[in-house]
Amino acid sequence: MGYAKERGKLEKLLRIVGLNTYDEKSLAALVDTHEKYSHTVRILKNKEPETFTDLYTNELQEIKDSRKAVKEADSDETRQNSFIVYKETILRALEKTIKATNESV
Repeated sequence: MGYAKERGKLEKLLRIVGLNTYDEKSLAALVDTHEKYSHTVRILKNKEPETFTDLYTNELQEIKDSRKAVKEADSDETRQNSFIVYKETILRALEKTIKATNESV
């Protein structure tokens, strides 16, 4: 079963790699990417639960936790560090999911 359409959506989301500084616009871009990733991985999970359920459950929870850390940060330095962790968590989840779509062909 091919997942070119979903893989293409995920690859477009990798554009966040250049976001390195916390500000409202950058955070909005990460949140948007998070939501699009969530939607796409849910589609994949419904199509092939054996392959994508763990990604849906584990990776999505990590992303949610790191987003929460950004929101709850009490200083600029902590917020910046949490922002970077949030971005890296999303990127890691995207890469794992893209790899899974390539391997399940």
